[in-house]
Amino acid sequence: MSPTQPDGYLAMPSTGEGPAVLVLHAWWGLNTTIKGVCDRLAEAGLVAFAPDLYHGKVTDQIAEAEKLGAALDEKFEQARAEIAAATSFLQERTGTTDAGIAVIGFSLGAFYALDLSAAMPEVIRSVVIFYGTGPADFNRAQAAYLGHFAENDPYETLAGVKDLEEMLKAAGRPVTFYTYPDTGHWFFEPDRTDAYNADAARLAWDRTLAFLQRAST
Repeated sequence: MSPTQPDGYLAMPSTGEGPAVLVLHAWWGLNTTIKGVCDRLAEAGLVAFAPDLYHGKVTDQIAEAEKLGAALDEKFEQARAEIAAATSFLQERTGTTDAGIAVIGFSLGAFYALDLSAAMPEVIRSVVIFYGTGPADFNRAQAAYLGHFAENDPYETLAGVKDLEEMLKAAGRPVTFYTYPDTGHWFFEPDRTDAYNADAARLAWDRTLAFLQRAST
């Protein structure tokens, strides 16, 4: 019997099977951009699931996104539990309960992806973060980390990115962080027309797929 799917978006490759990737959305919610990421992962042969942490609420306005993100953070333990449930669903759906899975997080989602890798070290084998950081105790983490960051980002300073990189290295984790010149926050998201950088987004995607493919072999 198939496991019950939590609120979210599931994208399957044409083969019906593949390595598992959890996708955690930015503070906009589970919008078409995040669904598109899942679809692209499926086209690359991966099973992708993005839990809907806002349960139907989506916005393209910064002020509203700030409110939604703050409300989620106020229910931090509930959000963690929902992400853990989504992780378990993805493992069961793909039959990878022993192999571990990958997680990709965007901005707000990056914070929760990092937290997940520390909270469930036996499950998360690889982590990709886009322009987001977060504090966590990585001493028990078992994942490899890939990060994509903007050169000009009022939300994530380069000093903060460096601090995270050093923290991961101190914990003995493999880590590769890239900073993309002449980019700002949301440079990967095509619906953010004021920030989207097609060349940087393409390069970040190619690096992400290569990283995930190495992790799954």
